[in-house]
Amino acid sequence: MFEKLAFIEGRYEELTKSISDADIIADQEKWRKLCKEHSDITPIVEKYREYKKYKEMINESLLILEDSESKDLHELAQADLDEARNKVTACEDDLKILLLPKDPNDDKNVIMEIRGGAGGDEAALFAADLFRMYSMYAETKRWKIEILNLNETGIGGIKEISFSIEGQGAFSRLKYESGVHRVQRVPDTESQGRIHTSTVTVAVLPEVEEVEVEINPNDLRIDVFRAGGPGGQCVNTTDSAVRITHLPTGLVVSCQDEKSQHKNKDKGMKILRSRLYDLMQGQQHDKVASERKSQVGTGDRSERIRTYNFPQGRVSDHRIGLTTHRLEAILNGDLDEVIDALITYYQSEKLKNSEA
Repeated sequence: MFEKLAFIEGRYEELTKSISDADIIADQEKWRKLCKEHSDITPIVEKYREYKKYKEMINESLLILEDSESKDLHELAQADLDEARNKVTACEDDLKILLLPKDPNDDKNVIMEIRGGAGGDEAALFAADLFRMYSMYAETKRWKIEILNLNETGIGGIKEISFSIEGQGAFSRLKYESGVHRVQRVPDTESQGRIHTSTVTVAVLPEVEEVEVEINPNDLRIDVFRAGGPGGQCVNTTDSAVRITHLPTGLVVSCQDEKSQHKNKDKGMKILRSRLYDLMQGQQHDKVASERKSQVGTGDRSERIRTYNFPQGRVSDHRIGLTTHRLEAILNGDLDEVIDALITYYQSEKLKNSEA
């Protein structure tokens, strides 16, 4: 591990010089690529240098303990030695995690899709709650949200919504949200006060560029139709809505949020590329059993991942056994506690697999 760290530190120093070189700055594409590499390895180098600093403190403290006859100096040196040893152990643990293979999608923006599942109107209302939750979380991270497609109900619920989230670390923090979210609460329309259980599915897809997924135009069937709102009421009077069918896979994407047919087609293609990329990744994972094992629970949308229980004010994530009674705060976008716990859990699982 330490040979690798020394190599990374050497590469970091090379990159630091290169990105300040006028000739390289003139080649903007090359400069951006080197800056990205420099940024990626900076946390590793900083932690490695912190590790080396505490190793040096250990050596200095040991020398004082060996050579000095002063009792006070011995006590100070012993205290420094104990602290430095604890810090070295912590740095080693952090470095093991930092050196884990990085998910190539972590730096990508996100396309999220939320759909009401079992529960009818109540499921659609909770889908709207989840969209609000992720929107408020994005605000706290200063991420940009753009609605790509929206299909609402007449009572403020959402049958289906697709939206993009653009910002640093968006996919790395949201990727564990894929799955079935279950809600237990008394619906506003329930006069008997009975608790209903409804479900909503969430898909988190990395946004991909055209060059990452090649789509043959001959594989597409594109239909245009007139957009409609709740209750069948027309929201515009032109055939601006677009339905794109990818014939080889049967994937269908509809977009009607924009008044422009061209804009709806662009948004539809953005969603289609992400779905195809997700499909291809799933097929690759299925072919490699060990890889699939290391990804358990990270994206299976048939898996019930979380329950929101309103009578108890409780949120439970079933994958990691986390329960918190901060339901209101979480639905207002305070998701870091849950997301941090998920990231820590799956990092430790990867670490176990890498050491096995």
